[in-house]
Amino acid sequence: MSEHSSIEWTDATWNPVRGCTKISPGCAHCYAETFAERFRGVPGHPYEQGFDLRLVPEKLREPLRWASSRMIFVNSMSDLFHEDVPDDYIRDVARVMELATWHTFQVLTKRSVRLRDLLRGSLRFAANLPHIWWGVSVENQRHGLPRIENLRRAPATVRFLSVEPLLEDLGTLNLKGINWVIVGGESGPGARTMQPEWVLSVRDQCHAASIPFFFKQWGGVRKKQAGRTLAGQTYNGLPERVSASAPSQRIRLNLIDDFAQLAVK
Repeated sequence: MSEHSSIEWTDATWNPVRGCTKISPGCAHCYAETFAERFRGVPGHPYEQGFDLRLVPEKLREPLRWASSRMIFVNSMSDLFHEDVPDDYIRDVARVMELATWHTFQVLTKRSVRLRDLLRGSLRFAANLPHIWWGVSVENQRHGLPRIENLRRAPATVRFLSVEPLLEDLGTLNLKGINWVIVGGESGPGARTMQPEWVLSVRDQCHAASIPFFFKQWGGVRKKQAGRTLAGQTYNGLPERVSASAPSQRIRLNLIDDFAQLAVK
């Protein structure tokens, strides 16, 4: 689970942190936890410790080694801004993203207060880089809408919302400063139903604000059968990406050395 991904809105995943803890209703049926816990106790497996939070420093340099440009979902199996991830480690992750300019990084969190504070502080060097997109998860009004406000108050060139799983009508959204919106329903056993009118409301607000809209899935127990067509259309909206070719292997090795020097400071 790194160089390639089946997630519709990204190309690859990168997990320098593994595991997480639940903080809101959107976490109730976490796909990452379900996957990781299958392998708890399996010797040598990346998830031998299940979904317990742990740092994976040997994964830090991974994107610098990849020789082709990708959209990379950062920590699909965790939350970079989890309270138990040290500030210095988050900074190291951001340093790798800063150096790997041929990729587009998609950073998604439910810990929006910490995201806001660090982007204003020790991560300010990476906040406005156009190849790093900063996003928050939004599942309902109570938990999701404050995250949108925290994201808006953080410096960033590209801000995005992952409205998944969408658990209720979100009402009128303040989309000022938002550059991309993804919507999706919950999938797997016990999946909660998403109503079409909730999705259509978000879509219409995005269209009115000229914001790219991506409809990921209806979800449910048989998500492939349910598909991802909304009102007869498939929505694959994306923000404009910075176009950059991957550098030579020699340059990438030099960047790995550069990161090693930055990481020890």
